[in-house]
Amino acid sequence: MPTVELFYDYSSPWTYLAFTRIEEVARRTTATIDWRPILVGGIFNTVNPSVYESRERPVPAKARYLAKDLQDWTEFYGLKILFPPSVFPVNSVKSLRGALVALEHGKICAYSEAVFSAYWSDDLDISKDEVLEPLVRKVGLDPAEYFEKIQQPAYKDRIRANTEECMRRGGFGSPTLFVGDSMFFGNDRLVLVEHALAKQAGKR
Repeated sequence: MPTVELFYDYSSPWTYLAFTRIEEVARRTTATIDWRPILVGGIFNTVNPSVYESRERPVPAKARYLAKDLQDWTEFYGLKILFPPSVFPVNSVKSLRGALVALEHGKICAYSEAVFSAYWSDDLDISKDEVLEPLVRKVGLDPAEYFEKIQQPAYKDRIRANTEECMRRGGFGSPTLFVGDSMFFGNDRLVLVEHALAKQAGKR
């Protein structure tokens, strides 16, 4: 069975876009998704500081186009994305560790949708426990277990390991996807991801 590895952070609107379509891609290609939460800020700090430079000194024409591009994709997908949200960038580390808890309970898709939409559609600060707690309850996770586990070193270490692996394999942002050794970056590469998965499955 083909597999797509999805290295992702909830702090990226482009990742929210990709998230809403990745399950459909997997179904069409009978693929499994390997969910790999990462801290994209750590990647920017280590291998892609140009992100910060472009925020400090944006190219006006490019900034206008990127805003239009995001709006076009948002409309095409039928989503609501507010950009920039009130808190940007956001500290997403707790929600990312929480993704590991959601994975343990088979609730990663519902959890991720709740976190993405809370931040990008409802303009809520997902770094805050009082924002995360009702989301956790909504998807059927136990808040006591959730908040206890995300403080454990093992969960912190897994996010760090995923982030380091993404960089080691050539990643520089979110979403980064792998089909075998082939890397794809960005929501707009999902069509190529699907093509690669179909080839891996022997359909093309």
